[in-house]
Amino acid sequence: MAKIVVLGAGIGGTAAAYELRAELGKTHEITVIGDGPRFSFTPSNPWVAVGWRKPDDIQIDMSEPLERRDIGFIDVPAASVHPAENHVLLSDGRRVDYDYLVIATGPKLAFAEVPGLGPEGGFTASICTTAHAEQAWANYQKFLDHPGPIVIGAVQGASCFGPAYEFAMIVDADLRKRKLRDRVPMTFVTSEPYIGHMGLGGVGDSKGLMEREMRQRHIHWITNARVTEIADGTMKVEQIDAQGQVVEQKELPFAYSMMLPAFLGVDAVRGVEGLVNPRGFVLIDAHQRNPNFRNIFSAGVCVAIPPVEATPVPTGAPKTGFMIESMVTAIAHNIRDDIHGGPADTRATWNAICLADMGDTGVAFVALPQIPPRNVTWAKVGKWVHLAKVAFEKYYLRKVRTGNTEPVYEKYVLKALGILRLKAPK
Repeated sequence: MAKIVVLGAGIGGTAAAYELRAELGKTHEITVIGDGPRFSFTPSNPWVAVGWRKPDDIQIDMSEPLERRDIGFIDVPAASVHPAENHVLLSDGRRVDYDYLVIATGPKLAFAEVPGLGPEGGFTASICTTAHAEQAWANYQKFLDHPGPIVIGAVQGASCFGPAYEFAMIVDADLRKRKLRDRVPMTFVTSEPYIGHMGLGGVGDSKGLMEREMRQRHIHWITNARVTEIADGTMKVEQIDAQGQVVEQKELPFAYSMMLPAFLGVDAVRGVEGLVNPRGFVLIDAHQRNPNFRNIFSAGVCVAIPPVEATPVPTGAPKTGFMIESMVTAIAHNIRDDIHGGPADTRATWNAICLADMGDTGVAFVALPQIPPRNVTWAKVGKWVHLAKVAFEKYYLRKVRTGNTEPVYEKYVLKALGILRLKAPK
């Protein structure tokens, strides 16, 4: 009997545990280690931050769903991973041994890399966690009593730009509903070289499409932006040219701001030689397997993926839900095959699909595969995207509650977008 430990109880970790149980049956032991008892559906955090959702609407206590699938659950965060000794040390001092380890922790939020950034000791809101989104909603309610300029965006090194665009558009829609939009100048600040770059080098006509959407909403933007310092009510920004030189310095006033940070690997793995890169992201091969510790696999935001292209201000590559789902499936197949003595050679598709809500409409971005050259690449806008994201939220929460292992993106999203399923070769 193999002991399999899944580190992380988010979108990647819960999906990995369910798929492993489906592939392995009841013969092998599976344990999930989470940072707290509840699963949060992270894509809905922008709605929480404007009061369109409550935290309880998008959170699930994981003890019962995992127990029904005969999956152990420890809601104490990991303190350190020891791959040479095949064990995880928890923050309460307990040791958890494993034969196989799946790392799906998500990232550490690197607020400290920009002075004044973030909700904990800084001056900007965050939607990266549900707790942060709840705090952002509290701050937003205070803002509504005294409207003023808003700055939203993503700082240098950020890799997940979709939520920043979503939040800017959602705030715009919310302010229009409240008849306050005319009192709120909005600026979008991003490290991307152009609007709609998305960390992907653009997707179809994403540049023209997103610029048009921003103009229609009277949202100004600053690209190639490096945020140097944030104080209470002001943000200092340097605009960089193609040669990396500062061409303009700006000081932006704000009454409310939400800026996405860069990511790091979590403390439990950062600095482990052979396991992670200098930023703490887990090194993997084409089969989601660490090249040095062959019984360790990884999926999601915590894996090391190089940027799609070099940019004047550093940007990272996003890991969308579709990509994470395909990574998890590959891991489950590879651990199953390795246990049975076969070749563990299943690959994830690494396709990128993003449904970005904009309050009353939305944009769908499709890049198959994520890294160019691509077989399919386009971006489309429409009210159907907003409806699709609402439906996806409800479906995914049900999937987590029931332990369903259906590939949500492949079975439903791709069909809805009219794209033929692309299978990656073995």
